[in-house]
Amino acid sequence: MAGKTGDLGRIRELSDIERKAILGIGDSEKSFEEIASEAALSIDSVRRACAWLAEKGFAKISETRSEKLFLTAAGKTALEKGMPENIFLEVLTKLGGKAGFKDLMEESKLDVQEFNAALGINKKKAFITIVNGVIEETGVAKSQETFEEQNLLESISEGKKVEALELFKRGLVEKKEFIERKISITNSGKAAREILSTQKVSREFDVEAPVPELFLGKKAPYVQFLNQIRQKLVALGFKEMNAPLIVPEFYNFDVLFQPQNHPARAWTDTYHLKQPRFGVLPSAEKVKAVKAAHENGGVSASTGWRYNWNEEIAKRLMPAAHGTAHSARQLVEGVEMPRKYFAIARCFRPDVLDATHLIEFNQLEGFIVGDDLNFGHLLGMLEEFAVEIAGAKKVKFIPDYYPFTEPSVQLSAKHPEMGWVEFAGAGMFRPEMLKNLGIKGEAIAWGIGIDRLAMFKLGTRDIRDLFSENLGYLRKAKAVML
Repeated sequence: MAGKTGDLGRIRELSDIERKAILGIGDSEKSFEEIASEAALSIDSVRRACAWLAEKGFAKISETRSEKLFLTAAGKTALEKGMPENIFLEVLTKLGGKAGFKDLMEESKLDVQEFNAALGINKKKAFITIVNGVIEETGVAKSQETFEEQNLLESISEGKKVEALELFKRGLVEKKEFIERKISITNSGKAAREILSTQKVSREFDVEAPVPELFLGKKAPYVQFLNQIRQKLVALGFKEMNAPLIVPEFYNFDVLFQPQNHPARAWTDTYHLKQPRFGVLPSAEKVKAVKAAHENGGVSASTGWRYNWNEEIAKRLMPAAHGTAHSARQLVEGVEMPRKYFAIARCFRPDVLDATHLIEFNQLEGFIVGDDLNFGHLLGMLEEFAVEIAGAKKVKFIPDYYPFTEPSVQLSAKHPEMGWVEFAGAGMFRPEMLKNLGIKGEAIAWGIGIDRLAMFKLGTRDIRDLFSENLGYLRKAKAVML
């Protein structure tokens, strides 16, 4: 009884299917199928339970490997419709016991390969003769009620062991390895079975036992954040704009009323492509309107920048330096009135890497067009973003300057560790842009450094963490919920 007592702890750990399986094994060796029937378990459950019992020493699994013959697709067809040589003879008899090759092939509907095989087999068995191109029955086959090959196919389909070398050569049967597994109970298993059948043994769980750490697949925290921002904006009625990585200067600067001699367009402040150097501009009408805005103000009340605008400069390709390039493209392509637009855009600028600056970063670009919009609407929208999405406790607005907005404003929010951080620039699009593109009404626009916005929400003080490949950081990062 000491042995039984010693096994009690292990018996308590047995799962429900293991207990049912061990009670169903009995003293003699049994197949998995037999246990499944007796224990009222699925065969998959029995396989798992038996494997676990064998691993714990309560049972022993034996395997017997053997080869079995199975019908191929061609073999199954032959079994169903008849062997080609049988069909051959049946049709020959139907034709009066004598026929030419062409007539017999057409009537039997056998293909060339099947017909030739049937011809050879029947001739070899002396069931037919061929004289001057005419096939004739010999009468031998009539004395046989069945054919050996047909019987073999039926036997193989019923799982019987037969010799079928000829059928194997003809591709009607194939060999497959068959593994038969049986399980028998060990002495430890018998003791466990006795305890389980006579006592009520509850299963115990150690809820304080250490468990292996699981690293489940998940999206990076910043990707989660961006996706949720996108979902929220779409739910609020915003339409997402196309935001390609590469744009002509026309969209990045010229449509935005930024003169071609502006310092921000120099190589020290922006990147340019070496190859290809130039892109394609929109219709001549739109290009002409932007040219007029720069040179003399166009149809607006402005006097423009008073210089000769160069179309070749506008064609130069560059990685988008700010998300407003995509707003410019949307204004050129046309807007609905009223309508809200946004883009989560990848931007590129020469800069010094530090905790709040990157060379490659993201911006949440957006604008709203309508007839009755004013600067107050813009400030309210920006504060809503900072408080509701970033979770900022304090925000402040500072006057600013952008060539394409007037008035313009900078939005800063207070980070709990880094203090005041600038994360948005905004304003009202200038009439030189809107009127020359044929857009009536007003447009409030903003470009939010969404990377910095994410820093607030994710609680990081280093913007580089957002793009981290550190598995330790990514595994411990919590799910993002806006």
